Amino acid sequence: MKNLYLSFVAFLFLVGNAWAQNSAKDQRIIEDAAEAKAAFLEQDPSLQAFFDDSFGYIILPNVGKGGLGVGGASGNGVAYQSGSMIGFARMTQVTIGFQAGGQKYSEVVFFEDQAAFDRFKSDKIEMSAQVSAVAAASGASANAKYVDGVAVFTLTKGGLMYEASVGGQQFKFREN
Repeated sequence: MKNLYLSFVAFLFLVGNAWAQNSAKDQRIIEDAAEAKAAFLEQDPSLQAFFDDSFGYIILPNVGKGGLGVGGASGNGVAYQSGSMIGFARMTQVTIGFQAGGQKYSEVVFFEDQAAFDRFKSDKIEMSAQVSAVAAASGASANAKYVDGVAVFTLTKGGLMYEASVGGQQFKFREN
């Protein structure tokens, strides 16, 4: 009986520890997303219209990208609907073509309507080369348009990447 009790206590400790680690990681992603949003708006204040008018959006504050011939990128972020946080997002990307280097950037993906946002939430959003990201700069959002219900903006944080490649981003949604 004593062994059963000790096993149960150890199990509760492990579960609690794993939950605390996930909770701390999620909290850091939330904080980083808020900082990234501020950086996007500082770079281009007219992006506020996208934040205000979109049905929903995700902010990926720390995307890492690298490649040499074959490349990849990934990042975690926060999903918002009507300005309120509803969950978390994970982005992965694979590219093939001429590319060399590494880069770190932030990305915000706006969804024009409920149909586009629902595709994201059901893990059915895969952005191809046809949906190109707009580099956030003063006034860049003024001419940006939604393509298939999605508009993407990036803000480079560091690194250097030479690229002429084709690939796509895939998203996974986890409810809060």
